[in-house]
Amino acid sequence: MLKKVIIFVIAAVFLLNITAISVLSAPAVGESVYDVETVAEIMTNTNVFELQAKSYVLMDAATGQVLLEGRSHEKLPIASVTKIMSMLLVMEAIDSGKINMDDIVTASEYAAGMGGSQAYIEPGEQYTVKDALKAVATHSSNDVTVSLAELVAGSEQAFVVLMNERAKELGMNNTNFLDCTGLTDEGHYSTAYDVALMSRELIVNHPRILEFTSIWMDTFRNGEFQLVNTNKLVHFYEGCDGLKTGFTRAAGHCLSATATRNNMRLISVVLGEPDSNTRFAETRKLLDYGFANYESTQVNKKGEIVSEIEVKKALIPKIKALYSDDVKLLLARSDKGKVIREVRLKGSLTAPVSKGEKVGEVVYKVDEREIGKVDLVSDRDIQKASFGKLFVTMLSSWFNLGRS
Repeated sequence: MLKKVIIFVIAAVFLLNITAISVLSAPAVGESVYDVETVAEIMTNTNVFELQAKSYVLMDAATGQVLLEGRSHEKLPIASVTKIMSMLLVMEAIDSGKINMDDIVTASEYAAGMGGSQAYIEPGEQYTVKDALKAVATHSSNDVTVSLAELVAGSEQAFVVLMNERAKELGMNNTNFLDCTGLTDEGHYSTAYDVALMSRELIVNHPRILEFTSIWMDTFRNGEFQLVNTNKLVHFYEGCDGLKTGFTRAAGHCLSATATRNNMRLISVVLGEPDSNTRFAETRKLLDYGFANYESTQVNKKGEIVSEIEVKKALIPKIKALYSDDVKLLLARSDKGKVIREVRLKGSLTAPVSKGEKVGEVVYKVDEREIGKVDLVSDRDIQKASFGKLFVTMLSSWFNLGRS
């Protein structure tokens, strides 16, 4: 009898150990998993027009043009994708001179108490803004994000006010932030389109952030804490250098990704994916679709002359209308030969006219659909002529005419 009991206990212990090992080795529900074979299989069986994502959008970063979308204005929880706005406000503070990369961040007790993904900072611990950005951009550290928010605005609550104000300025009309991390699900929401808007603002106007979001592996706390990027596409997708993953049970698996190829940068956003591999697979499908079907083409250069415009009551009777900027158009490959350029000039101008003043515009169309626009500006300053100056000019003209 004793022998049977001993055998039973040994067997039970063995089974418990096996179970523990399998549990520990299995990925957590919210873990950022990328299995190459699984992702490839999902891509093979996925139609880009029928994605599993609850909401998605593919946008051109240069123009903001939407190339593909599905339920892109549906309000959904976005988890740590929220940190795109947090990083935007931090980068704006850096670029405005309010803070700098070498400034010291001191962790508060409140910040250190954040749950979820974290760097396990201690109250009073110090690190630079640069190191903090690494932890946020790669590891999605909630505690470090809150400490940056406190540095910029004094408290997370004050920072959230700034987040919502900035969202309104960007036209993110279906977004409401309640924290700077995305840990809150109820009442904290955005849309795939709005996420694309803030992603575009961050990477176009503050491209230094890509130095952080493109990091695959690094360390925090003087090499003591390992950082591995949760956005596996920076390692597995050519040209990908950002941007931010997110997961909670309510939000599902989310990702705002950006990649560049052939001088064209795209932004892909997927929300509410069923699992991590599907999130990455469907993002790849969207990016592949964009790069395969569109191209960025420069059609005109800044400073090129378009036309001349008459200027009334001026000593110099004409100005040249110039392109105010380089003109790049995002074109479907099938539309390359269909672009029509429509020049809209002011019929005439009256002095004074300033150099750089808008004097018209050029609109680019394909099949009557506007795909681009650029201002035309004056090439010079034109002063208003007084009666005396006009009289002298007339006499000089007559004199020269008589000599000829």
